[in-house]
Amino acid sequence: MNKQSRFLLQGLAAAVVAATFSAQAQTVKEPRFPVNNPQPVEGQYVHVPPTMQDLEEADLHPELKRVIRRGHDLFMNTQQLRGKNVFNSMNCSSCHMGEGRLPFAGPVWPAAVVLPNYRPKNDQVNNLEERIAGCFSYSMNGKPPAWGSDDMVALATYHQWLAKGVPIYQPGKSMYGRGYPKLPDPELKPDYARGEQVYREHCQLCHQADGGGVVQDGEVVFPAVWGDKSYNWGAGISRHYTLASFVKHNMPLGRPNSLTDQQAWDVAYYINNHERPQDPRYTGDVKETRAKYLDTFHVHTSYGLEHDGKLLGEHDNVGEKDFLKPDALIRRTYTAD
Repeated sequence: MNKQSRFLLQGLAAAVVAATFSAQAQTVKEPRFPVNNPQPVEGQYVHVPPTMQDLEEADLHPELKRVIRRGHDLFMNTQQLRGKNVFNSMNCSSCHMGEGRLPFAGPVWPAAVVLPNYRPKNDQVNNLEERIAGCFSYSMNGKPPAWGSDDMVALATYHQWLAKGVPIYQPGKSMYGRGYPKLPDPELKPDYARGEQVYREHCQLCHQADGGGVVQDGEVVFPAVWGDKSYNWGAGISRHYTLASFVKHNMPLGRPNSLTDQQAWDVAYYINNHERPQDPRYTGDVKETRAKYLDTFHVHTSYGLEHDGKLLGEHDNVGEKDFLKPDALIRRTYTAD
C-alpha cells in the first residue's frame, strides 16, 4: 500500500467514524485541524508551523529539502522501520498528530527550541536526538536510530523545519498548544467500568474490542492501545493525565473536544489499566521499579498496582522485540568538569 492509498484509507475510516457518531459527519483529511480548542491567552507564543508545500516553495538547498522530506516520511510512516527500530504498531504521528504540527496534539516544534534541557524522566540534560530516542524506546517499544545516522538526522531536521522562525528558549513565555495540556482534576475518581463504556461507544470502532487496532493489507491504519503491539509501560502516554488530555483534545478521530473531561479521564484509566510491554527501565521487580521511578513518572500510572487480582507489569514480556533496554537508555554521566 503506497502513501496516498494509506492516507485515503485513513480518511475513509475517519469519515466512517464521524458518520457513525454524528449526523453532520465530514471527511477527515491529513493533516486535520482541531476544533473547539482553547484560544491563545495574552503573552502566549503562537506559532503556525510551515507545511510541506511551504518547503517546496522555500529557498533552501535541494539536499536540505530532501532530508526534511525524508524526516517527514519517517515521521508519518515510522512503521517502515518495523523490526529494526520500531517494535509495535505506532508511528510518530500516532501521538503527534497532523504531521506533528497541531496544537494540543503533541506538536513537535517546541522540542527544537527548548532543547537541550534537563529532563526529570532520565535525570540528565537531553538534546533533540535524545528526546527522539526516548520516543522510539518507550512509545514505539523499540530502539532509536543511531546518533548521527541518516534517519536520526532526518527526523531531527524535520522537527527543526517545523520550528522555522521560532526564537529558542523564550524565557517566561508559554507556547500555545504545546504538548497535551493537563486537564483539571476529575470531579469523580477515574473509573474502569465507566471508562470501558466510553471506550465501547467512542473508541472501539477504530481500536477494536481487544485494543489491537486495525491493520489493512499489512499496513497499520489505527494503532493498538494496549497489548504487545502498543506502547510500553515507560511511555509518557501510559500516564493517566497525559492520555486523558490527548483523548480530550484529539479523539475520537474527527471529533476532538467532544468528550467531557470526566469521560476522557475514565477512558484513559480504562486503557492504561491493561497490560502492555515491560518498562525498559525494569529492574527485575515491578514494585522496585515503580518505587524507583515513582516521583518522576509512575505516580501517574497503574504500573505495579493491582487490577482485577493481578499486579500490572509483573512480567518479563517485552512485546515484539528480543531485548529490554536499548543502549540509548543507558545512564550518561556528564564528566566535562
